[in-house]
Amino acid sequence: MPTPEPATTAATTSARPDTVRWLFADQLGPSFLDHPEQRVLLVESRKVFARRRFHRQKAHLVLSAMRHRAAELGERCTYVRADRYADAVRDFGEPLTVCHPTSRSALRLVGRLPGVEVLPARGYATSMEQFDTWVRSRGQRRLLLEDFYRESRRRFDILLDGDEPVGGRWNYDADNREPAPRSGELDVPAPWWPTEDAIDEEVRADLDRWEADGDVSFVGVDGPRRFAATRDEARQALAHFVEHRLDRFGPTEDAVLADDPWMSHSLLSAPLNLGLLEPLEMAHAAEEAYRSGDARLPSVEGFVRQVIGWRDYVWHLYWQQDADYRDRNALRATTSLPEWFAELDGDAVQARCLSTVLGNLRNHGWVHHIPRLMILGNYAMQHGWQPAEVTDWFHRSFVDGYDWVMVPNVVGMSQHADGGVMATKPYAAGGAYIDRMTDFCKGCRYDPKVRVGEKACPYTAGYWAFLHRHKDSFARNHRMAQAVRGLDRLKDLEPLLEQEAHRGSEAP
Repeated sequence: MPTPEPATTAATTSARPDTVRWLFADQLGPSFLDHPEQRVLLVESRKVFARRRFHRQKAHLVLSAMRHRAAELGERCTYVRADRYADAVRDFGEPLTVCHPTSRSALRLVGRLPGVEVLPARGYATSMEQFDTWVRSRGQRRLLLEDFYRESRRRFDILLDGDEPVGGRWNYDADNREPAPRSGELDVPAPWWPTEDAIDEEVRADLDRWEADGDVSFVGVDGPRRFAATRDEARQALAHFVEHRLDRFGPTEDAVLADDPWMSHSLLSAPLNLGLLEPLEMAHAAEEAYRSGDARLPSVEGFVRQVIGWRDYVWHLYWQQDADYRDRNALRATTSLPEWFAELDGDAVQARCLSTVLGNLRNHGWVHHIPRLMILGNYAMQHGWQPAEVTDWFHRSFVDGYDWVMVPNVVGMSQHADGGVMATKPYAAGGAYIDRMTDFCKGCRYDPKVRVGEKACPYTAGYWAFLHRHKDSFARNHRMAQAVRGLDRLKDLEPLLEQEAHRGSEAP
């Protein structure tokens, strides 16, 4: 069912309503304009793709979204192709307004340019002022996601019966942890897919030419565009998910199937992070499905928690932490990413879980949150890979990856490099977790129960080597102390440590 155009929660007026709005590539939705006839500046820079090796399908999606937006705006849009944003802005020669950029580097850029007024951020449910008020209300207490999420639910009156949560519980996470179906299949309709058009053909031809000219180089492979690139496409994708897939989303949201990279996930993070959807419209659409009896409460609550809880929480922590947060390295991890991982070479890997996930990322530019955290991030943390390199790799390799997304999620959540700001314990796990939540271990040459030898699972062995390497600091963590004590029961610890030392950066 179509949803009405959303109103942004941030300020929607500028000092001069006739001022041209400069839109970055992740600010493409209608809420980033003050009125329907506002003039727009869009700047496309090939140098952005020349400086860093992004996933080919991410480059395609971003350029397709920008060019589609320019086509929609018609004569109201000045579309500039330039090497540098600063040159394009100076050559434009008119005063500009821009919504608060989503990265520190972009904010520094606009701050250096004369004649550019920075407006409050848009595209998030909670404004920076509202988050600051919440932080002050916490005093010296930890900034816990669950507390922020509950406050947001109350403020927006979402999934409430009066002042209480519907169903009597705020959080149904415990109901959403079913393992992968033993059948290897999930009985859920296929995702909604967009139809490419002439703009996509033009983008693909340009990317091919840039590569042939040696101007840019990508990771991953080309493929059909899988994610919405326009507001209309994004609304179709949201409506399809809510009607056909939301009900089944919750129970298996943490499960992984080797032959189903999409499961029941919404695939809406990419258009959401392009600014084509608003988190509140997504939350209201999900709530309506629950109220009308079309989707179960645990699924709806889990989805709402992601879009107005976790996503906003990550966004605000990115700005609330100091600029050097991105360089934190509490576990003193110094190893560079091996080439097979950096190049998404799943074919070089024998461990079925890691091989499949890297292959899916190479082929689609996307895998869902459990492969990101417990397959890719878990392996990187176990093997002491430099967290800034891991963060940059996630940013470049995922179609929905942006600086504000990946710095807290990788530095804090995935690599525990912030020493506990985001999570009180590292998200480290051995093969037993992967065996329980996925079907990868079936048919793998490695055994999740084996630590040493030819059949030793690299995640099981890596987990114990990781615990041993940090046993002194983890012993002081009440959530890790019991796991560290388990080292004393391992009769094969010495050969395990020798085995892992020899593994080095070789593909498992």
